[in-house]
Amino acid sequence: MEKEIINKVANSKLEVFDLEDYFPKEEIVSLDISQWLYEGFILREKDFRENLKAFDWNQFSGKGVTLFCSTDAILPAWTFALITSYLFPYAKQIVHGNKLNYLLVHYTSALSLIDFSVYQGIPLILKGCSKKDVPQEIYTLAIQKICPFAKSIMFGEACSAVPLFKAK
Repeated sequence: MEKEIINKVANSKLEVFDLEDYFPKEEIVSLDISQWLYEGFILREKDFRENLKAFDWNQFSGKGVTLFCSTDAILPAWTFALITSYLFPYAKQIVHGNKLNYLLVHYTSALSLIDFSVYQGIPLILKGCSKKDVPQEIYTLAIQKICPFAKSIMFGEACSAVPLFKAK
């Protein structure tokens, strides 16, 4: 006589919180501002402003943009703000730095909008096997948001979860 296989995970109150669900949907591109500097190092304001005016900003429509300077140029504090004012009508989001900086800003904003109280007293798995490049810093942030509410938190998949937290 065969016993019926029971899926205990499906029948439990266990919830899965998947950070991939909040990964940016837009393409993330980088913009090196050294192209507008004299010899890649010197910001000549008049030339700089003319180059920004002449630049085709449409290529950034709907994209996430990271702004950086690939040279060791010493730039005025207003440099990236001015470029952002040109990008703003086109880009979905603009971040000074690299892709990691972009993801940190994006996730910090996205996680701040979530009502984590829905996990009150519930065992939770923080999904850890991502197909997308979710930064480790975001797992640290997510745990801080979830801990005040969850009964317990495990990391990974239901079949091989690592215990992280248990409410007292």
